Amino acid sequence: MDKAETRFKMIKERHKKTFLKAIEERKADKQIIPLCRYIAKTKKFFTSSSCAGRIILLDIDSEGNKKEAAFHSKWHRKVKFNELMKEIEKKQNEEELWFKLDSFILHFGSNNLENAKKILEAAGKTGIKRAGIMVAEEGKFIVELIGTQTMALPVKAKGKLLVEEEYLKKILEKANKKLEKNYFQLKKFTGIVKKTIK
Repeated sequence: MDKAETRFKMIKERHKKTFLKAIEERKADKQIIPLCRYIAKTKKFFTSSSCAGRIILLDIDSEGNKKEAAFHSKWHRKVKFNELMKEIEKKQNEEELWFKLDSFILHFGSNNLENAKKILEAAGKTGIKRAGIMVAEEGKFIVELIGTQTMALPVKAKGKLLVEEEYLKKILEKANKKLEKNYFQLKKFTGIVKKTIK
């Protein structure tokens, strides 16, 4: 076994343990568990930090920066309007509160360039447009895939709503539909990976 292969096996094992611990602690997004479980069983691939996509309320400071404890609320599912308003109403301080829809972001590791390209090919077949190799080192190639279903807008500042409730209803409705599309694409990608990557 050469140095690069030994290094890859150590990295893969470390990420596998991290993933299994995240499941045990209920920190893994349920929508990506089937994909990550499958990849963990392969010999030449692993997954690292990934997110399935979510709707969030985010605290932003007066400089426009995300605060340290930035997540005011987050949901890895469709959200009801009364749930959203309840969380928005809790926010009464000076900072801005932003409504955001984040798409999935996936990170895959592979042992060589040829296998990294297989992930990119699976992404292409799924219609994932934002995909590329982030790291290319001996025994470690990292591929990043990002979905395109995103939204972001400020909804509250200095304790006051910045938009009408009717408008917010429309925004949430649109975000829920986009999140559904996001999860559908993730499921489709998982199916393609299972057929093409062993």
